[in-house]
Amino acid sequence: MALTQADLPTMYTLLSNSLSGDDSLRKPAEAALSHSENRPGFCFCLLEVITASDLAAQADVRLLASVYFKNSVSRYWRTRRDSSGISSEEKTHLRQKLLSHLREENYQIAATLSVLISKIARIDYPKEWPELFSTLSQQLQSADVLASHRIFMILFRTLKELSTKRLAADQRIFAQISSQFFDYSWQLWQRDAQSILHGFSAVAQSLSADDSETHNDLYLTCQRWFLCSKIIRQLIIAGFPGDAKSMQEVRPVKDASPLFLKAIESFLPYYSIFREKHPKFWDFLKKSCTKLIKILITIQKCHPYSFGDKSCMSMVKTILECKEYKPNLTGRVMGENGVTFEKMKENMSSVVAGVVSSLLSSERVVILCNVLIRRYFVLSASDVEEWYQNPECFYHEQDSVLWSEKLRPCAEALYIVLFENHSQLLGPVVVSILQEAMSGCPSPVSEITQGLLLKDAAYGAAAYVYYELSNYLSFKDWFNGALSLELSNDHPNMRIIHRKVALILGQWVSEIKDDTRRAVYCALIRLLQDSDLCVRLAAARSLYFHIEDATFSEQEFSDLLPICWDSCFKLVEEVQEFDSKVQVLNTISALIAHVNGVTPYANKLVEFFQKAWEESSGENLLQIQLLTALKNFVVALGYQSPLCYNMLLPILESGLGENSPDELLEDSMLVWEATISHSPSMVPHLLGLFPRLVEILNRSFDHLKVAANITEGYIILGGTEFLNLHASSVAKLLDFVIDNSNDKGLLSLLPTVDLLIQCFPVEVPQLISSTLQKLIVICLIGGDDHDPSKTAVKASSAAILARILVMNTNYLAQLTSQPPLLALLQQSGFPVEENILFCLVDVWLDKIDNVTLIQRKTLGLALSIILTVRSPQVLDKLDQILSACTSVILGGREDLSEEESSSDNMSPTRPQFPSKEYRKRQIKLSDPVHHSSLENTVRENLQTCSAIHGESFNSAIGRMHPAAFAQLKQALNMT
Repeated sequence: MALTQADLPTMYTLLSNSLSGDDSLRKPAEAALSHSENRPGFCFCLLEVITASDLAAQADVRLLASVYFKNSVSRYWRTRRDSSGISSEEKTHLRQKLLSHLREENYQIAATLSVLISKIARIDYPKEWPELFSTLSQQLQSADVLASHRIFMILFRTLKELSTKRLAADQRIFAQISSQFFDYSWQLWQRDAQSILHGFSAVAQSLSADDSETHNDLYLTCQRWFLCSKIIRQLIIAGFPGDAKSMQEVRPVKDASPLFLKAIESFLPYYSIFREKHPKFWDFLKKSCTKLIKILITIQKCHPYSFGDKSCMSMVKTILECKEYKPNLTGRVMGENGVTFEKMKENMSSVVAGVVSSLLSSERVVILCNVLIRRYFVLSASDVEEWYQNPECFYHEQDSVLWSEKLRPCAEALYIVLFENHSQLLGPVVVSILQEAMSGCPSPVSEITQGLLLKDAAYGAAAYVYYELSNYLSFKDWFNGALSLELSNDHPNMRIIHRKVALILGQWVSEIKDDTRRAVYCALIRLLQDSDLCVRLAAARSLYFHIEDATFSEQEFSDLLPICWDSCFKLVEEVQEFDSKVQVLNTISALIAHVNGVTPYANKLVEFFQKAWEESSGENLLQIQLLTALKNFVVALGYQSPLCYNMLLPILESGLGENSPDELLEDSMLVWEATISHSPSMVPHLLGLFPRLVEILNRSFDHLKVAANITEGYIILGGTEFLNLHASSVAKLLDFVIDNSNDKGLLSLLPTVDLLIQCFPVEVPQLISSTLQKLIVICLIGGDDHDPSKTAVKASSAAILARILVMNTNYLAQLTSQPPLLALLQQSGFPVEENILFCLVDVWLDKIDNVTLIQRKTLGLALSIILTVRSPQVLDKLDQILSACTSVILGGREDLSEEESSSDNMSPTRPQFPSKEYRKRQIKLSDPVHHSSLENTVRENLQTCSAIHGESFNSAIGRMHPAAFAQLKQALNMT
């Protein structure tokens, strides 16, 4: 029953109780809200609570209502199969109400409402909500600072959401929004920038400290300007095609880029002034300058030519990376006249490349390289202290953050690009710095001196550009002469160098040859046992690179496995950060996937996975990594996978549950697929999971291919036991998918239908009669003249129906005369007075060249059986049927024998515990179609046909073309 205005007091009470610290109040309230969220009127009540003027002071209740509202929009705004969702009338009311409540004073509520408006806009704009932007624009004209700030929050969120839509029609709509909205946004940005600078000047001259009340309007203007900057970025990046492709100047880039730089320059003088007395504005300045620089970098990447002739060329890293600025090495077509598109690009690139060369001469490049290594790569005293206080946090800040977030990673990123562009110039320079650093600080030195810190910096510089530097530096000599010696010094200060050695061993993996590989493995295992957590994390990452490398030698690593497993398990227990756990888990997963003989460590791995899963509750990303590792574990165990079932199956059941997060579903299904494929036998717990597959497909077809593979595994592994227990689930699954899936989905599932009929030719056709009727409709109705996917669906469906005729002949005749099928065909406009069986014969004849070898033979056998039907229509099609069968016999003998031979050779002996693939091959080899002789069948059925039709048969044979009759005699070995 729908919720109405009368339910508002109850809704308010439930929301209020949900915030209570008393479990007896909170839990029933939360359960009641959860139960009501899919009821009509739920969102209406929530919005009434949010906008109620008499509840303005109840910010916590209103905020909770806004969160419930946002979640309900995410779940129920779009029509779903398993829910009635939100009615059109309620949606209309909600959209109107939201646009009338723009001046929300509570920032958190306003932010939540802006997000949910953007989510609605993604679904409804422009078809259901065409007035969205016009209404917001009109309200901006008369809005005060607070209201305009809130409107810009909505605009930013909505534009960001719409810009991510990838369909061409959606991108055209966004381009229209950009062209219409940019000028207004840009003018407001400029006005606000001037207002902010005037306000800052007044604040700087004021003697009073920061007063949030006094400066509230100025601060809101700052926030509105900041939002406007992000909106302008979104419009420029997503609303205009990149000029490197369109070769058209993007005017907004030329307008905005210089003024963005000028704004940074204008803000910087206030940075030191506001630091002490006005922290709120100081924080805004810091955030704004950083954001403007990021916006400029992004614009340059997207529109390099419109950006290139401005002073922004000073952003060296991005410019050096820009491929459009590099000389075009493509040759010119002889005799080509006129200025081509490529020539225009070449001319523009040459101009910009000249500017870059003049700014970065060889001398300046060498100086810049030295400055980066000797100044920015060197650890400071505060860095060393931070490392000492929290090694794990230091590791992630230095080695895992985005290059743009920290100074040293940013310098390292610039150095890498600089080296890539000038490797011949800088190769000798970096080797010289490395040699200088190693000479100035030999391996036995353990004091933290400038020499040791320079060696650390030089090691890092050599690690980052391994590919280009390998032309100037022999890894073998470097490892034997220096790197391995560094590890013999166990002084605590040597963690600085040990971390870089671990980094180098991972980065240089492609340059490590056979004669050094064993020593490197031993070095990494030693580093994995280091006392410093930062060093161990670096070693774990480098070990991952080696395991994943194509040259990984399991033979040379095998005796190191026990200590490697123990070290990884110990490390994953000690680390606290989410990123650390994921990194070590990746290394464990790689080990499982790439080394044989996991079984001796199965018990330890089971304990590890059990504990890790329990501790990762609520951490979806970490659980995804665990599921990936679990899949590798199951595959590695193979037929011994039941060793882990006590741990695995409950995890699998949890990941496939109705309340499991959608993020875990894909990986849970991949684990399920691996489990069923490598199980030596069916167990009750695994057998009982199958109905979950129907529930999953009822929600979404996103994982249909994997679902088909899982179903296939159950058919092969479970056999009759599976069919007896889950017959209704199988029928429901097939019927639902055939009814609702597109051609790609059907092609995923049809092989499973064929396998099911092949394994159970008597039981299954009756069970899935509804599905088979729909396949008949597909064969007789579906158009496929110009669509390869439809052709494939029609051909596969026809082959399945042919198999039924071959393996359960009487049933197909019954099926084609059933009233439900005739009703379906009549609804589709097919003339029901036609003989359905002979209409299928036409399809078989038409599609016999669009199927696989075994399907061709199936169609040939089905057509030969048609010869025995007591109907004069057989004689009308006799020529076509015999020609098709002749073609299959003559053309298929060699190919089919090769396919059979190949199948036999794939598994000459039966393994002790057959895998799914082995069982599948055995089913294929035992297929009656495989063993039947089409030649003998046609010969025998021709005799039957002759006996049935007598002289009419002879007349029909006589009408055959002499060449076709000669081929028939050859195929049947008739004299």
